[in-house]
Amino acid sequence: MPDPKSYLAEHRPNQLEELFSLLRIPSVSASPAHAPEVHRCAEAVAGLMRRAGLEKVGLHPTGGHPVVYGERLGSPGRPTVLIYGHYDVQPAEPLNLWHSPPFEPEVRDGRIYARGATDDKGQVAMHILVAQAMIGQGLLPLNLKFLIEGEEEIGSVHLASFIAQHKALLAADYAVVSDTTMLRPGVPALCVGLRGLAGLEVRLRTGRHDLHSGTFGGAVPNAAHALVELLATLHDAEGRVTVQGFYDDVDELSPAERRAITSLPLSEREFLDQAGAFCLYGEPGRTTLERVWTRPTLELNGIFAGFSGEGRKTVIPAEAGAKITCRLVPHQDPAKVVAALTQHLRQHCPDAAQLEVLDGGGDAAFLAPTDHPAVRAAVQALREAYGQEPDFIRMGGSIPVVTALQEHLGLPSLLMGFGLPDENAHAPDEHFALENFGKGMLALWRFWQLAAA
Repeated sequence: MPDPKSYLAEHRPNQLEELFSLLRIPSVSASPAHAPEVHRCAEAVAGLMRRAGLEKVGLHPTGGHPVVYGERLGSPGRPTVLIYGHYDVQPAEPLNLWHSPPFEPEVRDGRIYARGATDDKGQVAMHILVAQAMIGQGLLPLNLKFLIEGEEEIGSVHLASFIAQHKALLAADYAVVSDTTMLRPGVPALCVGLRGLAGLEVRLRTGRHDLHSGTFGGAVPNAAHALVELLATLHDAEGRVTVQGFYDDVDELSPAERRAITSLPLSEREFLDQAGAFCLYGEPGRTTLERVWTRPTLELNGIFAGFSGEGRKTVIPAEAGAKITCRLVPHQDPAKVVAALTQHLRQHCPDAAQLEVLDGGGDAAFLAPTDHPAVRAAVQALREAYGQEPDFIRMGGSIPVVTALQEHLGLPSLLMGFGLPDENAHAPDEHFALENFGKGMLALWRFWQLAAA
């Protein structure tokens, strides 16, 4: 039997080239202009699966971009693990802030720089490449199924219906998701909780069309003014959300949960450096990790009104709007939160404006079962690969597939990611540490051995 560490290191050049072939494809799911490239990337993922020795590999249509599926079911009586990931990426703009072209992968200072390097092509490739190594040596000890989608970056809009329609194809004992991060360099992590999401768009109108500020200024309402007045009612001076009922279903942490979070070594200075922010902000009496992991939020994601281009245009805008999302915690119902927020906006809308609210949908929060046998296997595998006890963490983001897998297949999900929080996912100069690319594959190899037992 080959030594996994030596075997993987020996084949590292080929592994990187396989990953780079995916990173070169601008599979931006949010852009209709990139739809052919998204499809080309799906074909490339399928090709990598076939080279790995997976079977029944193919592209499955959805209402949007295809799902790529492959399997290896050669171990009767052993567990079946469903591996989830996504091959679509965020837009690369602003391009001028990249130090190398976003779709021309480059290794610098022990990091792979490219859009999708850490989110999520790098982590998807790790699973397929480990499967290739173990299948090639006749060492794969359990059954694997791969579900790789192309719409995660636009909310996985068709994935839940695909899962519901393919229950037999996707049946497994549990799922493994590598689309999360570690808390700190050199120390692996298992994510045991995700916040949910609810979103909406607000539009205000104060007239039929924009007006000249010299002719009409001071005599008619301004939609931008009305929007700012309305949005200012959503938080108090300390950062708490003022929407009635917003916190009704929010559980307080137990003393043990709070101790577990406060015991993690988080430097607020390092957190600020990662964020690029000037100061910390949020609910009083809460630590930074409590705020981003265990408390709900309401954020303005974008505001639009009037003229914001170069130069001067003296206009009174007749229309203004904003996009709002809320991060939710366990037991909060996205539909209930949207309804409460909509009611608040209607009650506080200035009389001079007409209001329209568009529901953007949402997903529930997630807590993992930490007593599952797969968790114990993952802890040991990560300990062996990194030489460190893994952190048990939560994350402030959302992964829609986790709730879909639970709802439609009854599958618990193991969130074992190998990115780092400062790797610029969704931002210029996205990158992925070569150290975690290598140690992560070693951990997956060992995990599959332990999980099979």
